Amino acid sequence: MKVAYFDCFSGISGDMILGALVDAGADFQGLAAVIDSLALPGCRLIKETVRKSGFRATHIRVETQPEHSHRHLRHILEILEKSDLTAAQKSKASAIFSRLAEAEAKVHGTTIEKVHFHEVGAADSIVDVVGTVAALDLLGIKCVYASPVPTGHGTIRIQHGEVSIPAPATAELLVGVPILEANVPFELTTPTGAALITGYAQRFGPPPAMTVQCIGYGAGSRDIPQRANLLRVFIGMSEEAGPASDESSLERIWIVETHLDDVSGEIVGYTMERLLEEGALDVFASAGQMKKNRPAVRLTVLCRAEHLAAVERVVLNETTTLGVRRWPVERRILKRDSAKVRTRWGVVVGKVASTPDGTARFSPEFESCREVAKKHRVPLQAVYREAAEAFARESAAKEGP
Repeated sequence: MKVAYFDCFSGISGDMILGALVDAGADFQGLAAVIDSLALPGCRLIKETVRKSGFRATHIRVETQPEHSHRHLRHILEILEKSDLTAAQKSKASAIFSRLAEAEAKVHGTTIEKVHFHEVGAADSIVDVVGTVAALDLLGIKCVYASPVPTGHGTIRIQHGEVSIPAPATAELLVGVPILEANVPFELTTPTGAALITGYAQRFGPPPAMTVQCIGYGAGSRDIPQRANLLRVFIGMSEEAGPASDESSLERIWIVETHLDDVSGEIVGYTMERLLEEGALDVFASAGQMKKNRPAVRLTVLCRAEHLAAVERVVLNETTTLGVRRWPVERRILKRDSAKVRTRWGVVVGKVASTPDGTARFSPEFESCREVAKKHRVPLQAVYREAAEAFARESAAKEGP
């Protein structure tokens, strides 16, 4: 599988990503044709070879006409829809701009429909997003990884005035992403860069096991005295994880964990209920042994990045723990759909998962089976068995002779 690993030692921005991918071999003429199809007035790509702190790199500059109006999300989606991007590329670019709109809407207390794109709605930012989506396709990249992301510090002036670095939308987009300390008084990571890397990266951390084929260097526009203002991308082959198939998808989630040696079972049970209410994907308790041979409960929580803060708050408030551990992981999820089967006692609801070999696997829902079992006073196991048999019969009937 062909992968890309972005080494964000000097942050990340749209032009840096695009420059690094072109430097790594993405067809510049092919990209220029894609950008032309956006029909942005007077817009064209310019490729330059530059030096940053003595290192050679590619800088992609977007030449545009002055713009005097701001775009809404719908305007950008209309531009994408009319372009020559493939359906998959349009979908990915639209998803990235939608994430930008969600971040802007949250920090400004409005809706994504009403968000005015200022800097990220300008022609050069649209080109950066579309160009990155197209360049990754041109290179045949199936999976993206990235290092922790430095943001810099200090203040920056945006349309709404002077704000702290990272800018509000950038900070919102980086929730759940490891941030690297950087004593640089400049904005190292832009909203566009944050949206792109969080929209693509499967994991943030060290490089995956891979055979490197080439390395590209993309330059930022600023010269930074303390470091080379470069983004480095490694392109190569990896056996670490394959791309998601039609029957499954990859998702980055978080594990939050702590050990408890001085709380009752009732507190643990209540905490688990509260965690599920706050959006945890799963919660489980297992036995552990702590120092001085104290028996303990290991409480483990799985959650998405947007629920991480709430999950940690529940654990810290509801238990006696003095701290929690957390780390990002990937999980592969089988494609699943809801299904209903008819048994002799009535309808049972369940889920049908599609395995990689094409097998349909039916799992009756516990609550549905329990309701049927209690209503008709039959063993719960009998309801499970009857539901599975009913699904098998219905599947065989659909396949025909």
